[in-house]
Amino acid sequence: MAAETKMVKDSYSDNDEEENFSDDGDWGDWEAAEKDDDDGFESDFVCLFCDSRFVSSDSLFDHCRLSHGFDFHGARKALKLDFYASFKLINYIRSQVAENKCWSWGALGKCQLEAKDVNFPWDEEKYLKPFLQEDSLLYSFADDEEEEDEEEALDREDLIEDLRKLGDLSIVDDEAIGESSVSNNGKCKDVSLISNSDDGKQSCADGLVVVNGKGKEPSVCDGRLVGRNIRKVNENYFGSYSSFGIHREMISDKVRTEAYRDALLKNPSLMSGSVVMDVGCGTGILSLFAAKAGASRVVAVEASEKMAKVATKIAKDNKVFNDKEHNGVLEVANSMVEELEKSIKIQPHSVDVLVSEWMGYCLLYESMLTSVLYARDRWLKPGGAILPDTATMFVAGFGKGATSLPFWEDVYGFDMSSIGKEILEDTARIPIVDVVEERDLVTQPALLQSFDLATMKPDEVDFTATATLEPTESDTEARLCHGVVLWFDTGFTDRFCKENPTVLSTSPYTPPTHWAQTVLTFQEPISVAPATVLSGDDRLGAVGTKECPASSIQLRVSVARASEHRSIDVSLETTGVSSKGQKRRWPVQIFNL
Repeated sequence: MAAETKMVKDSYSDNDEEENFSDDGDWGDWEAAEKDDDDGFESDFVCLFCDSRFVSSDSLFDHCRLSHGFDFHGARKALKLDFYASFKLINYIRSQVAENKCWSWGALGKCQLEAKDVNFPWDEEKYLKPFLQEDSLLYSFADDEEEEDEEEALDREDLIEDLRKLGDLSIVDDEAIGESSVSNNGKCKDVSLISNSDDGKQSCADGLVVVNGKGKEPSVCDGRLVGRNIRKVNENYFGSYSSFGIHREMISDKVRTEAYRDALLKNPSLMSGSVVMDVGCGTGILSLFAAKAGASRVVAVEASEKMAKVATKIAKDNKVFNDKEHNGVLEVANSMVEELEKSIKIQPHSVDVLVSEWMGYCLLYESMLTSVLYARDRWLKPGGAILPDTATMFVAGFGKGATSLPFWEDVYGFDMSSIGKEILEDTARIPIVDVVEERDLVTQPALLQSFDLATMKPDEVDFTATATLEPTESDTEARLCHGVVLWFDTGFTDRFCKENPTVLSTSPYTPPTHWAQTVLTFQEPISVAPATVLSGDDRLGAVGTKECPASSIQLRVSVARASEHRSIDVSLETTGVSSKGQKRRWPVQIFNL
């Protein structure tokens, strides 16, 4: 597993003043927690594409951009839509979604279209009538136009092409485009887009999507352009694994390698005589364990051409390779698992044990899990074992010691804290992969999300979850929480590993691994203290300040596959709660990994 961090492509900003508000209700559903009738904070803005609700149009449009690939403000600017045209566009999209017409901005390729004299499908007067009764979005989407940050204008021709096809879609096999679309709140599967011609027939050939405009000649959108972009990312991704240094780092990670070794070698009832598939085998270390454990056949799948050759050579050197000369059990297929049948003969649902070390930074970076789930659904026998079979994400708050501030505050007796503060501002936009020590945590850990790899669906890779962080019980005074740290555990449970179940943990409480932890820094630190230590009073200061520390921090975290292949977007919504129930909500932060 290798990765790199980089700055987010789009940073969310919120110019509204921070607010304190009371809520006597119980914390449970996030929407319920966000509601405050006295101050008017009601989640009455409904997403254009799913059932999610938001307290403002800004947070709704940020969700649409992150989760559904639709930039409303960018579209208005690029297409020069006035208030009424934008009003119609909202009603038009709602009408199309209501008709179960799945749509994903990111699934469309770059199309060539003459932009002049375009008749947008929402130009009809009927879209001036609200599609939803009491649709708050219709009367607030343009409130803060003058205060919005300047954003790079989106390509006009692409927007015109993408938006025109909103109302004229049918679902076809995803080979037409070659890229998975963003799911519509789990309601729509990966789709490619194809238009209906005037005579009602669909037009598509060899990855070309034909778009028919009103009274115009068909225009051709080459879906293969998207496929080329994905192939380029995949080539770079698999090429990065050609470095032996990466494999040495992974194999040298004893926590990682020994967890897999124990799962494969110390569960004879599982492994003896089994057909095993290793997805993303690298050097083939897991496949070698499987062969040593008594598997009858081991299929090692590796997309990197160089590493497939390396794994083959290693298997031959260890006399486990399956050919006329060695007569072993291990076969190496140089292929992506989705194209495995082109490289090797293997019957569907013929694998007893599916093993893979697929985890990336923040668990889901690299998007390899979807390939493992594909292999599970295609090759694993009913009731077959998948190793690991569980994955769990955790979150906790970290303090000053986990930042670079202490270093810069005293550099050979000189105060360079201004550098530390600048670095901290940058990390509020950039996820950092680093080792966080237990002593640097200022809250107790909380469960964020659990996955059952034996049963989960591919679209569950994208999720939104809530968690509540409580200050560390041993604290006797308020401490500053500078952000949150994410980590994961994967389990080889007794469901399949009956003799020797084990856990691979990347926790700050256990020995560090090459995954380290993923650090998300708040835009400003939040003062926290146990309710028994100090009772905050919002009359003395805002919640989360020294005068009124938060007794808990409520989080809403969304993780979704980004528009850039194999990247993920993480959104972080934070609410501080005082010991007396006052609340303060901070602007949403968006991170790209």
